[in-house]
Amino acid sequence: MFARLMLATVALSFSMALADDKPAQIEKPKKLEPAKCGSVKQLHALGDIYLAGQPSPEDFQEFKIRGVKSVLNLRTKDEMDFDEAKTLKSLGLEYHHVPIAGPDSLTDENFDKLRKLLNEKQQRPMLLHCTAANRVGAVWLAHRVLDGGLTYDAALAEAKTVGLKTPALEAKAKDYIAKQKVKKPVEKVDSKK
Repeated sequence: MFARLMLATVALSFSMALADDKPAQIEKPKKLEPAKCGSVKQLHALGDIYLAGQPSPEDFQEFKIRGVKSVLNLRTKDEMDFDEAKTLKSLGLEYHHVPIAGPDSLTDENFDKLRKLLNEKQQRPMLLHCTAANRVGAVWLAHRVLDGGLTYDAALAEAKTVGLKTPALEAKAKDYIAKQKVKKPVEKVDSKK
């Protein structure tokens, strides 16, 4: 009996030691919450979607360790001071680039692409970023109203928390939402297929 108890204690201690060696996972909050990862200053999470300002190459390594599978970049190539696609490829992360230079680039077609990517469960955990999360906030506003079922006001509060500051970006999102409410919703991808 004593030998079994000792064996069980050793096994439990060993499994706890192994658990401590596992990388810290980003928690999957059920509501929008601030998050921390590396040196990213503007970072929020809801479920397995992370919304951020620009991460550094080292931050992307940390996101990979924590389980992020794909990155969706809204910045233009002219804004970047490193080759993000190359960095992410070297880390084995999926990279999606939908450049949004400003309100005029936030077209219905781009909103459709971004919403489709945000709804693809196999791409998650996913990191959506721009420079300071301003453009991310506009995309998040449309996604949360049309795909998350939030009221416009609740989604706008989240978008502003994430980083939305530019009235013209908010106006583009509001216009897109209004048009989509009379159309068929963007196709959601079933990850069970």
